[in-house]
Order: sequence, then C-alpha cells, then structure tokens
Amino acid sequence: MTAVKNLRINGRVQGVGFRMYMERKAYELGVTGWVRNRRDGSVEAMVQGTPEAVDAIIAWTRRGPPSAVVSEVRVTDDSGEYTGFATLPTE
Repeated sequence: MTAVKNLRINGRVQGVGFRMYMERKAYELGVTGWVRNRRDGSVEAMVQGTPEAVDAIIAWTRRGPPSAVVSEVRVTDDSGEYTGFATLPTE
C-alpha cells in the first residue's frame, strides 16, 4: 500500500538547507517525490511511500533541519507515481 501526500511547510524554511536535508531524509526512509521552494517563502513537497515512511517524513518536516523554524505543516492527500526524489525549481 502506498500513500501520497502534498505538504506545505511554513516558517523560516528557506535559506536553511531544508530541501537538501529533506532529500537526504527521503532517501533514508525510501520515500519518493519532490521538494521545492515557493515564492511565498514556504516549501512544498510531494511524498510517496509506505504509510509508515510517509508519516515519518511528515514528522521530520515538523522539525526540519537545525536552522529551520517550522510554524505549520499542511498535509493533504494527493496522487501520483514517483520513482525517485528530486529538488525542483522554485515556483
């Protein structure tokens, strides 16, 4: 069984290595999808994997890397099929 979730992460989440750390965590957990900065200062991610792995990466995003200050993570169900984990250009 696979879960796919769209995440919007708010707070001090740009300029702190959030995308790089998240990509590392995704590989560690076996999660596929993507992450990108948004022009509004948030980070958006699409994550796919086992429900346990997706829950684990969502829990990680609530803390983020050491320099981040996460104020909110919005999680919505989504769909898609991803084979790896990529950092996409800012949108």
